[in-house]
Amino acid sequence: MNMSYQFHDVFGLDDELLGLVPQPCVAILLLFPINQKLKKYEEQETERIHKEGQICSDEVFFIKQTIGNACGTIGMLHALGNCQEQLTFDWFLKSFFEKTKNMNSKERGRYLEENEDLSDAHEASALEGDTAPPAPEETVNLHFIAIVHRKGHLYELDGRKPFPINHGSTSGDTFLMDAARVCREFMTRDPSEVHFTIVALCKV
Repeated sequence: MNMSYQFHDVFGLDDELLGLVPQPCVAILLLFPINQKLKKYEEQETERIHKEGQICSDEVFFIKQTIGNACGTIGMLHALGNCQEQLTFDWFLKSFFEKTKNMNSKERGRYLEENEDLSDAHEASALEGDTAPPAPEETVNLHFIAIVHRKGHLYELDGRKPFPINHGSTSGDTFLMDAARVCREFMTRDPSEVHFTIVALCKV
């Protein structure tokens, strides 16, 4: 990946702490706990969108998650895949995005599942940490999503869901503040929960 863009910790969602995030910011990764309150909200959200519809650009790069405990990898690919105009990639990522650009979300998920190079890279990266990575079949209650700007709209990309979620209009100038609003919405769904982590993909 072009090293002029890096991931930075977001230490808080108030204006002062968001002001510490380098600009331009082009994507957000949010790690959050999955619990019964969230699952109930997601069911209602999916039902509402099926009923009312939503704007969703064909240019949103979205992958359906078919691999257990791979949400971090998929979140990263969602962030990078929707910022291809700003970034340059090494041969592997360049090849991955080129080969999957005309696939639908389910086809991309299957391609990812069958891609040995990416699987090996995922496992090698996971083993670099101090904590053993969970097995694909193990139940984990923490989950990564990406929040991106595409064609004037703010999208939540969660490979567990059937489609991207449109959270309204945004722009390059307002993206960070708009993405922070979505992060706050996740937090207010269960005010007793404190396990949230946010990182921003920014130019340095």
